[in-house]
Amino acid sequence: MSRIRSVTIATTLGVTLGAVLAPLAMTLSAQQADPAGTQPPRDVQYMRPQDKRGLNVFETTKDAGAPYTGFKLAWGAAFTQQFQGLAHENTADVVPVAAVQPSPGNAGSAANPNRNKLMPISNGFNNATANLYMHAQLAKGIRVQLTSYLSARHHNETWVKDGFIQIDESPIDMPILNTLMKYTTVKIGHFEVNYGDFHFKRSDNGQALFNPFVGNAIMDAFTTEVGAEAVVQHKGLFGVVALTNGEIRGNITRPADRSPAAMAKLGFDRQLNDDVRVRLSGSWRNQGSAISNTLYSGDRAGSRYYFVLENDKATESANFTSGRINPGFSDKLSAYMVNPFIKVKGAEVFGMYEKAKGRSASETALREVDQVMAEGVYRFLQDEKLFLGARWNRVTGNIGGANNDVTVTRGNVGGGWFITPSLLLKAELVEQKYEGFVRTDIRNGGKFRGFMIEAVTAF
Repeated sequence: MSRIRSVTIATTLGVTLGAVLAPLAMTLSAQQADPAGTQPPRDVQYMRPQDKRGLNVFETTKDAGAPYTGFKLAWGAAFTQQFQGLAHENTADVVPVAAVQPSPGNAGSAANPNRNKLMPISNGFNNATANLYMHAQLAKGIRVQLTSYLSARHHNETWVKDGFIQIDESPIDMPILNTLMKYTTVKIGHFEVNYGDFHFKRSDNGQALFNPFVGNAIMDAFTTEVGAEAVVQHKGLFGVVALTNGEIRGNITRPADRSPAAMAKLGFDRQLNDDVRVRLSGSWRNQGSAISNTLYSGDRAGSRYYFVLENDKATESANFTSGRINPGFSDKLSAYMVNPFIKVKGAEVFGMYEKAKGRSASETALREVDQVMAEGVYRFLQDEKLFLGARWNRVTGNIGGANNDVTVTRGNVGGGWFITPSLLLKAELVEQKYEGFVRTDIRNGGKFRGFMIEAVTAF
């Protein structure tokens, strides 16, 4: 039955994409590269655009992007909506809920709930998510950014994701400072930490325009912390150093149990000619101790794959990380990531190799987890309005407890259409498998597969 379902899903999605995209090719190829009125003006300096112009932008460049004409206040937003068509299965043992004593021969019944019984799921729409952006140009080369989540899987109410000040030009007219700031960007406040390159490509709640697929990485290195960051860029070479409090919130209690987090990144990013761009970066992060390190659990918005491999008592907000792996390095953590990126005309290749070592507060020994990813995307038609792609992602290692040698593998294939620079429709086929989990873990023999369709608007 599962094989028949997979073929049916693949056929349905293929026919749907073909019916939607193929008849549009002649019309799209005749359109102008930038239809009048489809791209909002850029009034704030040194800012990554939220629309298609922000594709494959990593650290913000030293190109101002807009002239300085005095104080400016700019607003932006991003919204997404998914249609989910996933099915899941597992082979885990029946494990009665701890608070309920099983009666003989009745474990896992309605009277004795089974902790490993999967949530029944079917095709349907997920709740929409939304972001709100506020940018203020305070002075030449100085801006403030505030990002709020208006709606998220984990939180239905509005709450602030981050807020920081970014300085790209010296507020003091001194020759040495003016020269230094030609190459340097300084960020101070509560911001998204710059560890690795994938966080620039991932879906961030309502903002999913930069991700060619619907899901993020299996082990998702993304969080926001309070601190300071400096980026130096010159002739394609760049370096990043940052020091933060190492936690998702500010806190001054229990000083003996926490230490700052240090981060560094080195790399180069060069446009070799009109057709070829090459980038390679290496990132490192270390924290000696923390009450709650959230590098792999800092996405409070939630994953795109709702309820997969969750039990039948799960809720959308409480079980918001479905399909992800959190290694549980909440106390001590040391990690590095290497990311190559090559773009030749419309063809893009992105890669990831990551190794993380750490432990939780209740552990004494360190554990290790590895992650690899390979992604290929081909963008075509005028202004690269259409794209097709594939991604392979695997996590292996010791995630704690009895699950000391697990492997989780995900494959994605899909494509999309930029209807305008601010409006994207995309779809994917996805399959994820869990291996090495103990029989009492709900993920034992776990698998989910199916299709996702997502509409995104961002400006």
